[in-house]
Amino acid sequence: MPIDAAKATSAEPRTTELAWDHKDVQLYHLGIGAGAATPEKAHPATDPDELRYTLESALRVLPTFATVAGGGMALAGGLSAPGIDVDLAAVLHGGQTVTVHRPLPVSGRATQTSSVPAVYDKGKAAVIVLRSEVADDDGPLWTCDTQIFVRGEGGFGGDRGPSARLELPDRAPDLHTERHIRADQALLYRLSGDWNPLHADPGFAKLAGFDRPILHGLCTYGVTLKAVVDTLLGGDVTRVRSYTTRFAGVVFPGETLRIRLWQEPGRVQVSVTAADRDEAPVLADTVVEHS
Repeated sequence: MPIDAAKATSAEPRTTELAWDHKDVQLYHLGIGAGAATPEKAHPATDPDELRYTLESALRVLPTFATVAGGGMALAGGLSAPGIDVDLAAVLHGGQTVTVHRPLPVSGRATQTSSVPAVYDKGKAAVIVLRSEVADDDGPLWTCDTQIFVRGEGGFGGDRGPSARLELPDRAPDLHTERHIRADQALLYRLSGDWNPLHADPGFAKLAGFDRPILHGLCTYGVTLKAVVDTLLGGDVTRVRSYTTRFAGVVFPGETLRIRLWQEPGRVQVSVTAADRDEAPVLADTVVEHS
């Protein structure tokens, strides 16, 4: 069944109740590599800076937890919107933005309001923009904009949407670091709620055109923000205001990410490549805005 763009964008917003606690936050942090060795930390499991991600008495919440709070309901809710009926084997994550309205609590209950503000026609594919706005009794918490790339669903005569690209600064990065992705990283990350078999089942991965399962784009997204916070923002997760990226290529478990960072007033521009595959692009058009 093809995407009905008009029906999807005109549908009434849907609401979902979300709930999470410290165990969900800790599991998410472990899924993006908290407590694992990095070039900056020789003994990470007991490092006080890492315990802010893993020990309940010291816990702080990385803003990208917003993408999985309540079990990843933002993506699931969007793909079940009126006018959208897609094959998961044809779906790839195209881009992601998280905007934080105030620091995320370690535990909470909130209401998520989901809508489809746009569906773009890229010719051989469609891009579905999903928006989830989350608030609790004290007001707005975060807004997520998710771009989903669906192969074979374009050609319906719609708007192509924005296509501008963000050029990297014409100078050497201010800092670069690496993050190794464990062979079982996707298996651990999916426990936070993204059960797409593309990230675990070799047979399903082959149906989607890959010779083996790939890492979740949102896992790479979280790994990268943690690296920015830990290296340039003093480990202070509350300094992050927004974080946006375009998923430019896949990552396979067992590979190493090379992360290059350029500091600018109030923001960090980021490039992420696969060190094991001749610097193949992974994340592009990536910016962290901060206080």
